[in-house]
Amino acid sequence: MTIHKEGIFSIVVAGLFLSVLLFLFFRYCPYSRKFPGVIMPVLVVMTSLCLFFLVVRFFRVPDRVINKVENGILSPADGTIVAIEEIFEDEYFKNKRLKISVFMSITNVHVNYFPIDGEVIYVCYHPGKHLVARYPKSSVYNEHQSVVVSKNEHETVLFRQIAGLIARRIAQQVKTGDIAVQGHEMGIIKFGSRVDVFLPLDCEPSVKIGDKVWAQKSVLAYF
Repeated sequence: MTIHKEGIFSIVVAGLFLSVLLFLFFRYCPYSRKFPGVIMPVLVVMTSLCLFFLVVRFFRVPDRVINKVENGILSPADGTIVAIEEIFEDEYFKNKRLKISVFMSITNVHVNYFPIDGEVIYVCYHPGKHLVARYPKSSVYNEHQSVVVSKNEHETVLFRQIAGLIARRIAQQVKTGDIAVQGHEMGIIKFGSRVDVFLPLDCEPSVKIGDKVWAQKSVLAYF
């Protein structure tokens, strides 16, 4: 396991912020009578270390063997399936598509990966709100980025990275014309979010609502 480069700045800032808070606490705050002796400072230090650990853990990049599936669409993210439905996709395809949504809690790995092999034929960033990512409307109103990867005329997938309530940045690493490799990294969303995957209607889902899925491993559907 490694730490994503996008997390270095956040980790440094979190470390400095917590260090300043600890300094101020030990310099100016008298210990509470309710927690005499060393109990209060130990609690404060342990809480600070736990918070710092959570920030570092958020930016983890796990070492996984990619589950290459020729006719399968891998999950682009770790998380929970919160929606499987037919919906009119009006940004790129302009027709009905099968949408599968993966919600990422703040404890999930937040690196995103290509679901299929192919060519990146469309990339578009949309500024927006930061509603709770579980809500269906977040797909339209929240800050999001859409990426379309095409293997051939019949096997084309749009996946949409959606910033959530806490997420404040979508960091992507792809552009139109790039070659996508199934299971390889394409970006990261910071702090709680969701990914919607839009598939042809004749795809066969292999997951159901409530299922836990893992990027690079879990197959969402088959062409």
